[in-house]
Amino acid sequence: MQEQEKTSLYLVPTPIGNLEDITLRAIRVLKEVDVILAEDTRTSGKLLNHLGIEKRMHSHHLHNEHKATSHLVDRLKAGEVMALISDAGTPGISDPGFYLVRECLKHDIKVECLPGATAFVPALVKSGFSTDRFTFEGFLPVKKGRQTRLQSLAEEERTMIFYESPHRLIKTLTQFAEYFGGERQASVSREISKMFEETLNGTLNELIELFNNKAIKGEFVLVVSGATKAGKGASDKE
Repeated sequence: MQEQEKTSLYLVPTPIGNLEDITLRAIRVLKEVDVILAEDTRTSGKLLNHLGIEKRMHSHHLHNEHKATSHLVDRLKAGEVMALISDAGTPGISDPGFYLVRECLKHDIKVECLPGATAFVPALVKSGFSTDRFTFEGFLPVKKGRQTRLQSLAEEERTMIFYESPHRLIKTLTQFAEYFGGERQASVSREISKMFEETLNGTLNELIELFNNKAIKGEFVLVVSGATKAGKGASDKE
């Protein structure tokens, strides 16, 4: 029997809120690897302490990802086994990870991604919009390219999913109404799997009015129904 290729880099999803949202396999891998690459070692340290895991951690975030990757690839090629985690959720989904994975694959280093927590899937499913076809847009550009991106999505027929921070929520919903139409149906989820989890549905105009009259806290996932040929949002499966 051919010997199975050894995995050198594991991408390990971590809980996005509730600390119980981690798999037994993820815990085992974190215990077995030589080192854990963490987006923020302070945040990840709290999780590892909760799980009773004592392991070396190295900081690996968006600001040092390119600079550190070459050195990490050399270490992986030399035989070290590493796990990459982000502050919450699956590495590489609007978090560091893509560049390191790409460079590992270029050097024939085996990468394995464990299944696990990510915020956009529960937000999509809870929205009630079509899940047959959807597009994950992550965070919109803050300045340059933002309007161009919104214009390109105005006629998108698939359900659209976005991440957004609390201080830009109203601006983003307002721009959605401007480019997609105020009557387009949308769903806003915040603090998924945490104590104050909440999902609100309505037209974009209704959601703007609602959030203009309430405290805006937490991390948000915005789900917007796709355009129909008539220009209105489609919320039902066809």
